[in-house]
Amino acid sequence: MQELHSTEEWIGLVEQSSNEPVLIVKHSTTCPISAAGYQEFKNFETEIPKYCVIVQTSKEVSRQIAEDTGVKHESPQAILIKNGKAVWSASHYNIQQSSLENAVHANS
Repeated sequence: MQELHSTEEWIGLVEQSSNEPVLIVKHSTTCPISAAGYQEFKNFETEIPKYCVIVQTSKEVSRQIAEDTGVKHESPQAILIKNGKAVWSASHYNIQQSSLENAVHANS
């Protein structure tokens, strides 16, 4: 899993999603609920690329993702991007390996 630090990296990820779906997790390092969602995301095994945005250190990236996808910011939050658009998202305790698997399977 790669961490996104800049809006330029985000733009590259959006372009990448034209060739293959990508998963992003927004994670707050100070929130226990976020820690649980992050662990589910981290432990989810998939062939598609996974990315992480730490909201405390990459606020601009987090805001840009919300603006570009139309998915209101929450953390923790998982978003599946395909062809430059958010095709699935979940937040808080809805980030589970089973829900990630269903989303990837439905959008691959």
